Amino acid sequence: MPSARVGARPRAPRFAAFPVAAALVLSGCAGGTEIQSNEDQRFISGDGSATVFEAAERLEAPEVSGTTLDGEDVALSDYEGGILVLNVWASWCGPCRAEQPVLDEVHTEYADLGVDFLGVNMKDDDTAASAYVAAQEIPYPSVYDQPGEIPQAFRDTVPPRAIPSTIVIDPDGRIAARVIGPTTYGQLTDLLDPIVVEFGLGDPEQRPRVAEQEAEEARESAEASPDASAEEAEPTGEPTEGADGAADEGTD
Repeated sequence: MPSARVGARPRAPRFAAFPVAAALVLSGCAGGTEIQSNEDQRFISGDGSATVFEAAERLEAPEVSGTTLDGEDVALSDYEGGILVLNVWASWCGPCRAEQPVLDEVHTEYADLGVDFLGVNMKDDDTAASAYVAAQEIPYPSVYDQPGEIPQAFRDTVPPRAIPSTIVIDPDGRIAARVIGPTTYGQLTDLLDPIVVEFGLGDPEQRPRVAEQEAEEARESAEASPDASAEEAEPTGEPTEGADGAADEGTD
């Protein structure tokens, strides 16, 4: 596995503090952005609160690049023109494991709406991280950033040691929203829908629903099961053997 090759080339204006007025905390999310240090000091646990930045107040994301766990070079500029969900995670992080099904589900549903995902694996062992990706069958790439240089480049958006954290970058390369802590399906889709509409990337209401498809498949499977059982129980017309091994014969 190649070593991390992460570079951050920030421009001074991009790291100016966000104006307080630009941040609108979503209703229904955990209040505030309080953080709590973990005992081993490897990460900061957020409360899952989400913040949206109005279009006129969005700042450009820093120019960062790196090498994925698969050894591919990647840069944020590769995703310009579409929406990018940047998710910071580690294989040892329990909340990261809990939110992974949410990320997978949203990734599937928004694939045709101009939304891409990119993980940032930090403070982790590359072997453990690769094993986690394989076991979870994560469908999108992750940059291996052991020292956490990419989160450091976003330090004025999220705490550099906040794991997990999620940053939504709009098609113009500007930071549109953030979540400090594990996100939920409803929270993440609420963040993405207005940006999809804003940039004319499609109608989020028409996207396929993974949960609905799974429910339909389960219903069809359940409906098919009784038929299969009936076929197995249906008489074949062949004589059956009695206890003595002789074929049972019908009576007139």
